[in-house]
Amino acid sequence: MALTKADIITNICSQWSISKAKSIQAVEALLEIMISTLQSGEIVLIRDFGKFDVKEKGQRKGRNPQIGNDLILDARMVITFRCSGVLREKLNGRILRLSFSLT
Repeated sequence: MALTKADIITNICSQWSISKAKSIQAVEALLEIMISTLQSGEIVLIRDFGKFDVKEKGQRKGRNPQIGNDLILDARMVITFRCSGVLREKLNGRILRLSFSLT
């Protein structure tokens, strides 16, 4: 099962006891900020979560599977996500422990 935008809104409502309308506004605002940042070619970096980046893919050769004829697919922009080390550790069930020595 996937986590949907509606699920996120519901979780925000219940965890912070705010209205559904305010939760919708917050989620929509966050997504709009992320979209506009990516559209401008910048990176969205969320500490301890990961990095969203826009990459350009060039033209490539493809094939229509129904007919079998070759065709050229247009260049396009794609969004990539790279998770942080902290998130990777949490997903793998490990607790990340950092120790520092002041000596």
